[in-house]
Amino acid sequence: MSHQVTLKTSGKQFTVTQDETVLEAALRQGIKLPYGCKNGACGSCKGKVLEGQVSHDQHSESALSKADETAGGILFCCSHPQSDLLIEAREVQGAGDIAIRKIPCRVNTIIKPSDDVAILKLQLPAAERFQFLAGQYLEFLLKDGQRRAYSIATAPEHEGPLELHIRHLPGGVFTDFVFGAATPALKEKDILRFEGPLGSFFLREDSKKPIIFVAAGTGFAPIKSIIEQMQTKKMDRPIKLYWGGKRPSDLYLHDLCKTWEQDIPDFQYIPVISDGLPEDAWQGRTGFVHLAVIDDHPSLKDFQIYACGAPVMVNTAREDFSSKCHLPEEEFFADSFTSAADLATN
Repeated sequence: MSHQVTLKTSGKQFTVTQDETVLEAALRQGIKLPYGCKNGACGSCKGKVLEGQVSHDQHSESALSKADETAGGILFCCSHPQSDLLIEAREVQGAGDIAIRKIPCRVNTIIKPSDDVAILKLQLPAAERFQFLAGQYLEFLLKDGQRRAYSIATAPEHEGPLELHIRHLPGGVFTDFVFGAATPALKEKDILRFEGPLGSFFLREDSKKPIIFVAAGTGFAPIKSIIEQMQTKKMDRPIKLYWGGKRPSDLYLHDLCKTWEQDIPDFQYIPVISDGLPEDAWQGRTGFVHLAVIDDHPSLKDFQIYACGAPVMVNTAREDFSSKCHLPEEEFFADSFTSAADLATN
């Protein structure tokens, strides 16, 4: 049995089959809804059911609480219609018509700027032209059918290999492979396959508002892609980058950010450390990275925010920026870096 879904604002309609989620059906039919993890952990695809009923697959309580669900909240990535629906959702503008494809690649280099971060550079076939929007991600297709998602850290205009930033999560199927904690280990010249581009985290170029980027750990990767694209296209919007880590080593491309301060007009870099040790001799800002933004900007009503990192940071920033700093909901864009541990049983 299939059901029809209607978007309240635009009036667009699409059909969801029995084995699809609302998000899968929308994307299949060219309706661009916001999304990130696609597994119920990040909350990027949250909307509201105005008429009708849905059932939800397993999802994180932090992405959609029981109170939200009772009030009509819905996660499009893990919801199945039980009737025709009228929903409230933000459609993604400016996503274009870039095709999602499966592509082979060769590992060009594996560089480790810190003990638990690897920068992977992937060489595509010579005749391959991979199109994507700065900020989007790809999913590696593993041999056992599993997938692992990583943001692209290079700008679309970059002619060289694709760059990914991968943090080691001990016990992780793919990260143990990358960091040599599994046998066999990933090595240069190995062949991998991925699907992409994916995600709705990208720069909204139709706005002239000042931008605040908020990154935690390897959440820096897609933000690097966007900033380098802005630099290439000589966009003149004021930029502030807040990059947070537990210790200074987590800011693994700190020198690059300092270079941007010299090279990009109206760019400011604010590194923030939450759990530094005495031997780090850290002299800069301390605490949680999103609180540093609040300290500097009691009002965010005239800004756009792009946040990327762990779900707890992204979700807390979304709530606090809105409730405490008057940030309009439609000016917060996010990509949550989720793992299996982030997906708690609802």
